[in-house]
Amino acid sequence: MNETVKNLKDGELELINKYTRRPLKEEEIYAFSVVLCDNEIDRDFERFSSEALDKMAELFVGVTGVMDHDPKSENQTARIFSCRTEISNDKFTSDGKPYKCLTARAYMPRTQANSNFITELDSGIKKEVSVGCSVKKRICSICGNESVNCEHIRGRYYDGKMCYMTLTQPTDAYEWSFVAVPAQRSAGVIKSYKKGDTKLDIEQKLFSGTNQSFSADELNVLADRFRSLKEKAADGEAYRRRLEADINKFAAIALPELRHDTLEVIIHKMNAFQLEELCNALAKRAEGTVPSKPQLSSAVRTNNDYNAFKGI
Repeated sequence: MNETVKNLKDGELELINKYTRRPLKEEEIYAFSVVLCDNEIDRDFERFSSEALDKMAELFVGVTGVMDHDPKSENQTARIFSCRTEISNDKFTSDGKPYKCLTARAYMPRTQANSNFITELDSGIKKEVSVGCSVKKRICSICGNESVNCEHIRGRYYDGKMCYMTLTQPTDAYEWSFVAVPAQRSAGVIKSYKKGDTKLDIEQKLFSGTNQSFSADELNVLADRFRSLKEKAADGEAYRRRLEADINKFAAIALPELRHDTLEVIIHKMNAFQLEELCNALAKRAEGTVPSKPQLSSAVRTNNDYNAFKGI
């Protein structure tokens, strides 16, 4: 059988044929993997809880994919035949939680009508997806109350913390859609369901300490990762310099007896989180020693800059 046709793993054909009117052969089926959603804070300042993702792994099995959340029959594209959650111990969300995503396997028939769509999937043109589901509760990250009993505004910062809603207790999963701009940045079609094709596994391969060879696709992933880390490192260095400048300014007001070279030794050993904590503490102390508050605007701006740097 042609390798481009054989894209099912052991047992998947049986799972797919649970949804067909007649048993299909493997060469009649195109299957692909897709990340439906995760526990990262999305563009709507919402995130799914870990427990919600586990429940959604059950609810999304058998659910049809459509286009742009338009539930017309002609917009049906594929059907999910298996779904599971995956946790990364080396990747964390912007609010410090272990990264967890909901990954599904979906299928569609290989027909003349679907040939262009399959080509768009393979070429990465059709990639991003969004889910349609219902949840019982939306919990505020600031006060811990449900959204109906909360006055905080999503996306705003309160004492340095951004407000977002955690979606919990899903009750229904009614569709998933191919969209141009998904609410969740990481949701979309992935190359394979196999563990070895993830970015994390490529990095583990790189640092395994043994001789390794990399494919062109893996090298592209590593190059993208390097460029991303380089940009984030530059942002981090710029943010650290601003923090150190603010600390020196506030320390001169709040702790005039502290020598500058002593302060430099102290802050040199601190990470960004510790520098931010010290900066905020000195800013509050400086506020009580000077009559005007405009001098503190830098501390407020630094806090928001830090959250922006984290990718929230």
